[in-house]
Amino acid sequence: MSVPPLSPPPLALYVHWPFCLAKCPYCDFNSHVRDRIVAEEWERALLADLQHEAGRPGRGLVGSVFFGGGTPSLMPPSLVAGILARTEQLLGFAPNVEITLEANPSSVEADKFAALAAAGVNRVSLGVQALDDRALRMLGRLHSADEALAALDTAQRHFGRVSIDLIYARPGQTVSAWERELSRALTFGTEHLSLYQLTIEPGTRFATDVRRGDMVPLGDDEAADLFALTREMTAAAGLPAYEISNHARPGCESRHNLAYWRYQDYAGIGPGAHGRRGGIATVRHRKPENYLAAVALQGDGISEERTLSLREQAEEALMMGLRLAEGVDVALLAERFGMARKELINAIKLALYEEQGLVRAHGSRLAVTDAGMGLLDALLPELIALEAEAA
Repeated sequence: MSVPPLSPPPLALYVHWPFCLAKCPYCDFNSHVRDRIVAEEWERALLADLQHEAGRPGRGLVGSVFFGGGTPSLMPPSLVAGILARTEQLLGFAPNVEITLEANPSSVEADKFAALAAAGVNRVSLGVQALDDRALRMLGRLHSADEALAALDTAQRHFGRVSIDLIYARPGQTVSAWERELSRALTFGTEHLSLYQLTIEPGTRFATDVRRGDMVPLGDDEAADLFALTREMTAAAGLPAYEISNHARPGCESRHNLAYWRYQDYAGIGPGAHGRRGGIATVRHRKPENYLAAVALQGDGISEERTLSLREQAEEALMMGLRLAEGVDVALLAERFGMARKELINAIKLALYEEQGLVRAHGSRLAVTDAGMGLLDALLPELIALEAEAA
């Protein structure tokens, strides 16, 4: 009896909406402020870009769709509905497809939640960012804490799955202040929390403020204390960290983001969107006007497309997978990329950091411990043997 071929894993689809009402001072994402946006023009462009992705080989059913930005809650719900309908028509949805949309908690955007749910969105990621007005003003947010709580209540009424984002390790933030804020957030009953340390990214207004001496970032030791407290409190509340900055009740993890971290195939459409499919990397034009021009000229928004070497893919898979609490199966990765284990992981460094309690190895599975997660950026280049060997 013949064995039927394995079905390809679900495809993750990312849709980038690049527009915001204002640029946050900490943000280095591909976001833009424009006085006028023609929704019909963007619908034509995004659907053409989607059509191009649907024609690429190696497609599977779509297991997750993520509308990111920018501020996707500014999108007309009819545009969201049109993209989802066309995605289902061209590619098909896997059972229980996860459809997430990032939203800001302003009252104007919250008023769209019912229509977005009707369009097919079943999970919302709400950019609360802080729970007091002073911190929100410092972060350049346009909403108040009361607006955030009202939007959260609205979101929980319309969507089956809700996540909130918070930014901590803000200048001057103390352990006790963050403990109070996080304790409050844990009472909201959301299934997922994305808790990000404030980082000063090059090219942002905060980077300029730091350079001028107008802002003093929280020290590394103080930030490390907040990181440790975050993991302790979320675990105690039943939302343990499953990735360095993401916490969820078991079974409520973001399936879309897990596709990235497990190095499964994903497609990206919209300005600046990245994709990885069948070992081919794609990047779309970042500037909205350039993206529209490219779609009009060539039928897609791609600015760069190249085949990744097996070494590049293996390095990316390790870099992403070691962010997860579950870690990576080194033997499976070695088989997937046709390499020996010793080509992937630096055995000497692994033994050293395992002895120090920063990583753990069980059979062929390798994971970074809670103690090591706070040092992840420094650990990864030490552990991964490929980085030094790739030419």
